[in-house]
Amino acid sequence: QVRLVESGGGLVQPGGSLRLSCAASGSIFRANTMGWYRQAPGKPRELVATVTDGGTTNYADSVKGRFTISRDNAKVYLQMNSLKPEDTAVYYCNYRRGLVYWGQGTQVTVSS
Repeated sequence: QVRLVESGGGLVQPGGSLRLSCAASGSIFRANTMGWYRQAPGKPRELVATVTDGGTTNYADSVKGRFTISRDNAKVYLQMNSLKPEDTAVYYCNYRRGLVYWGQGTQVTVSS
């Protein structure tokens, strides 16, 4: 079992920045992937970015050049710069190694 706890969401103006954090605990094993997904109202959950424990990253085209994912062992971070209103969503932390685990989600709202 893996538990994921997210923090760092909030309200920010367009062009602003936020940093999300997620801490994983429990049965953490090597060769895993952690990442961030988001879900806006009325839309399906979508990939934002992932990072393996070897450091390989993957980004959605919509966030490339603006968001940066990083990790430190069982913690993963998402630095979000140049935020746009369309980035508004609930952001979920994800851990995957065979089974998939999700955090409870943190709201990010980009609005003036």
